[in-house]
Amino acid sequence: MLASLSVEPAFSPELADPCVPDETEPFAPRPTPQRPSAPRPSPIPLAPDGRARRERGRPLLPSSPALFPWLARRFSPGEATIWAGPPVAVEPLVELLYAGSARARGRISLLEGGNRFHPYRIGELGRALGVDARETVRRVRLARAFTAYQMVALVERWTAEVRRHAPTLLVGHDLPALFTDDEIPPEEQAELLRRIARTLAVLLRRVRLPLLLTLGPDGPARFPGLADAGPRWADCLTIARGPTTLRLRALRDDARLTLVPRPPGQRGIEEFGGGSVEEVIAWDVPPRRTVRRSRSG
Repeated sequence: MLASLSVEPAFSPELADPCVPDETEPFAPRPTPQRPSAPRPSPIPLAPDGRARRERGRPLLPSSPALFPWLARRFSPGEATIWAGPPVAVEPLVELLYAGSARARGRISLLEGGNRFHPYRIGELGRALGVDARETVRRVRLARAFTAYQMVALVERWTAEVRRHAPTLLVGHDLPALFTDDEIPPEEQAELLRRIARTLAVLLRRVRLPLLLTLGPDGPARFPGLADAGPRWADCLTIARGPTTLRLRALRDDARLTLVPRPPGQRGIEEFGGGSVEEVIAWDVPPRRTVRRSRSG
């Protein structure tokens, strides 16, 4: 079965026009030699604290707003960072990450398993951060898979893709999403996901880039092999959404963060409380403009 790595999406000359793909590069799945995975000291393969975190030429994310430095501390070259939570909580944060990476002049190599990439929304976020919307989206090189077998093939070709196009961040968005087809026996689904986990471990040993893996509320439980055969983890974040907030909790240092909608300069009551381990950050990206005008006045 064929799969393709594509330069997608790329905006047409006018932002309002439909998003169209560039040339694609078809390839046939090729078997990857199996290598024994390195022994893990625990089921959760967090890398040791205190190691040098080498940056590759430029920061992963900008220094402001304050959300970005908090997130950047959760990444490390050659290791995976896990974001787990319902799509309604995880995906807005992923889109902010894409926009922040563009502001830092980074490039993302994205494998999309959930078919939920929204270029216009990402472009608007980039524009709110001061980056041209088309440039924001062009800095995400996207490969979509539509079957489980295509996803396996794309992961196995990821090393060659990364070496050709030199991204600063790898993102695997909901890779297990395609492994629920009733036509694939459960035992084969599990083995295919283990194969992906082993391939990701080899990939990160070769290219030494940070990798973000987004997962659903069940986290690594939906991804057999990720904890015991996959790459080491820099951190694991659980993300939950409230009526007006996003709450993040990092496994490594039990750091907790709440994102709240607050105008720039406005102070919150949490500043005057005592002893809370939770950090609160106001997300101060300008609100999305609307073309609708008020009829009042």
